[in-house]
Amino acid sequence: MKQLTLSNSFSVSGKGLHTGARLTAEFCPAPDNHGYKVQRTDLPDQPIIDAVAENVVATTRGTVIGRGEVTISTLEHALAALYAAGIDNCLIKVDGPEIPILDGSAAEYCEKIAAAGLTEQKAEKEYYIVKQKTEIRDENTGASIVVLPDSDLSVDVMIDYKSPVLSFQYASLERTEDFPAEIASSRTFVFVREIEPLVKGNLIKGGDLDNAVVIYDTPMDQAELDHIADLMGAPHKKVSEFGFIQEKPLVADNEPARHKLMDVLGDLALIGRNLKGKVLATRPGHTINTAFAKKIRKEIKRQDIQAPVYDPNKAPLLDNLSIRDLLPHRYPMLLVDKIIEIGTNYIVGVKNITANEPFFTGHFPQEPVLPGVLQIEAMAQTGGLLVLSTLDDPKGYSTYFMKIDNVKFRQKVVPGDTLIFHVSFMTEMRRGCAVMKGIAFVGEKIVSECEFMAQIIKNKK
Repeated sequence: MKQLTLSNSFSVSGKGLHTGARLTAEFCPAPDNHGYKVQRTDLPDQPIIDAVAENVVATTRGTVIGRGEVTISTLEHALAALYAAGIDNCLIKVDGPEIPILDGSAAEYCEKIAAAGLTEQKAEKEYYIVKQKTEIRDENTGASIVVLPDSDLSVDVMIDYKSPVLSFQYASLERTEDFPAEIASSRTFVFVREIEPLVKGNLIKGGDLDNAVVIYDTPMDQAELDHIADLMGAPHKKVSEFGFIQEKPLVADNEPARHKLMDVLGDLALIGRNLKGKVLATRPGHTINTAFAKKIRKEIKRQDIQAPVYDPNKAPLLDNLSIRDLLPHRYPMLLVDKIIEIGTNYIVGVKNITANEPFFTGHFPQEPVLPGVLQIEAMAQTGGLLVLSTLDDPKGYSTYFMKIDNVKFRQKVVPGDTLIFHVSFMTEMRRGCAVMKGIAFVGEKIVSECEFMAQIIKNKK
């Protein structure tokens, strides 16, 4: 899968939820590996902030990212729409401290993304693949996010406000392709009893009955309701029974739960990679959502590349016999058993280490350890297969080492281990030379890595 960006720019305009100011945000195409970034065009130096979890500085009534004194809030609806559309790279230019709230949903973003179109880029998509149960909990609020391994991203959300109007609700998104039709039109919501403290905290100056679902679930006399309406600059409204009092009816019976799912998806976008896993969110909010995103970001920083997924039951793309047709190496120097994945700029190979390897006789008799130089050789052979996969006549060429740099050995490799090699191009091939980076894994851990240059030479007849 290749990375995606917008084919054309688009813009949205409207009130800011927190400031009430008139704002415009422009969504622009961005280059490969750019990610999501937000630019404050209203400030003199027009600073740009990466929309990633470690830049989250506040989570009250929305997700706020910042750098120094510069902040940008209410990103989650726009990011949810971009993330669900599979867009990897986008520059958002905004002329104020927040993204417009619009009608409180992501519907307009989805419509304008569809109209702008998507462009496939050269770089491969980057994924964070959930390989084991991962969870984070807040014992004080009862909120939790649990993520389980799955072949793609899906989200289940459960909320419970213990309210006579809004108690338990559930929403589910099995495929992100269904986001525009099933989730995008769900609006943010607020309880009438929350409005006065929020107004006094300068958190909803731009809120009104057109951009939020408003829930009346606590008895108040008409004078108090009129006072709240005055605070909001809204017309007085007579309310005689509990229920929803916004101007437009609910788009679905579980609209609040669907909106919470939207928020979860928007905050997951702060991971900076496409997530493959099943997300189970109970009583989620921006605080726990972004805490989970930060946890994944720490894991990504600790080990920039994940170990490739290896299913021994799946037929290889190249087995040992096919590899022997392409590489000149033979026993005891053929160090790749099979190839399980090939992309446009990377390849994944496998080598099973047994106690019968000839070099274990002397390295070392009492403690067999795979020589580091052979790990590098195995990665080079895997890289050679990557280079040959780009040629029209791969059997007519061989690859040879020219240079090795930045070699690191992190953990010893012993009999019984299965080595997984991930080798990728660092630059485009030029004049028959390829610069590659190789990483060797045992399980989920990196055991060695290196950078090397190889030359492709036509074989003599």
